Amino acid sequence: MTQDPIIINAPASKSLSHRTLIAAALANGVSEISSALRSDDITRTRDCLTACGASIEEKGDLLVVTGMEDGPKGGNADGKHKDEAPHELFMHESGTTCRLMTGVAAAGKGTFRVHGAERMHERPMAELVSALSGLGTKFAFEGKEGFLPFVMTANGYRKKSAEITLEESSQYLSGLLLGAPLADHEITISVTGKKAVSWPYVALTLRIMEDFKAEFEVEVKEGRVWKTVPWRSVKNATPGKIRFIVKPTGYDATGYRVEGDWSNASYFLAAGAVGKRPVLIKGLAADSLQGDRAIMDILSQMGASIKVTFEGILVEPSRLRGIQVDMGRCPDLVPTVAAVAAFASTPTTIGNVAHLRLKETDRLAACATEVARTQCETETTSDSLIVRPARLPRGHAVSFKTYNDHRMAMSMSLFQLAGLDVTLDNPACVGKSFPGFWDEWKKITG
Repeated sequence: MTQDPIIINAPASKSLSHRTLIAAALANGVSEISSALRSDDITRTRDCLTACGASIEEKGDLLVVTGMEDGPKGGNADGKHKDEAPHELFMHESGTTCRLMTGVAAAGKGTFRVHGAERMHERPMAELVSALSGLGTKFAFEGKEGFLPFVMTANGYRKKSAEITLEESSQYLSGLLLGAPLADHEITISVTGKKAVSWPYVALTLRIMEDFKAEFEVEVKEGRVWKTVPWRSVKNATPGKIRFIVKPTGYDATGYRVEGDWSNASYFLAAGAVGKRPVLIKGLAADSLQGDRAIMDILSQMGASIKVTFEGILVEPSRLRGIQVDMGRCPDLVPTVAAVAAFASTPTTIGNVAHLRLKETDRLAACATEVARTQCETETTSDSLIVRPARLPRGHAVSFKTYNDHRMAMSMSLFQLAGLDVTLDNPACVGKSFPGFWDEWKKITG
């Protein structure tokens, strides 16, 4: 007889919560946002938006956002108070907040001091700084050039075009796109470089811009001719062959509900595949634009039984095999897949993920080190991770390092389902994206 599934409610999407709150804060008027994620990273974005002039009030499940008048304002925004201190934009360890809000604040007026926790000061920002400098923003670095902390003097996007690469992060482009509707003229943003990573996150940005009535066009190059295409038809960004024309429309206030988060649901979907009981996850959109919806395809390729039902996504325990998979479009899933790979019968190779070395930690090296604690063999190259499974040591106590990285903590917890006695050096770090994780995880572990 089939066991009843464990029922899990997916938390709200972190990526969409950031973008929705930013669009609402840049709009004229009042927006009511329901189901937005409450987490450390979202708090950082909310604090930055209120520092720039928005108002965000909690009313039960709703966040009531009153938009900024005339865009973000920093210290000395009107030019009259020369000695006024810059507005503080503190990012802590939220890379998303940092990339998006730096682009958005640069579209405003005034001075902003952008800084964060120690790890945030090690993460590169030179590409975005270069693009914003070309649009007229001035930067004064307090330490190493191209890195936080710095003071940014903004006077809006003054030029009509910008170039950005997506080699390190798609968030640079998303920050520019979110800021561009505030300009007083049309702006063309071109993608350059050798390769582009994490395109689905750009699609999420475009979706929020469209839903909040910011107007734009996407053009792709066919031969020597630029041709306008429906943005939803774009599946990846080829450098030199895609550009965005953003109109000076601003944003309209709107009511908005944030959908469930495929990244944070991935641990529970994986638990259904590697554990003893089926898991049903509610609140996910099966047709979502989120790149991490790929977890369904990846687990299916590994042999997992996955069904999309009217109630939610049902995953049933299965015998898994290793695969070769390109995860350039869904890097946040790598810790989950690395852990699942240890339960498989054959090796798994995760490729095209060099940009993982620039996350909260060097996530590629961290995954290799921590999964190897389970007696599996692991190996990294410059852009890939190989997991060669071994018999998991049921009943053994294994202490995992989290590196203060929420995704490491949640993914290594999957080894509890192999009968390992798992301890983590910092279980509280899940608060960055999923404060309620341990309450939900207890449903899985009983």
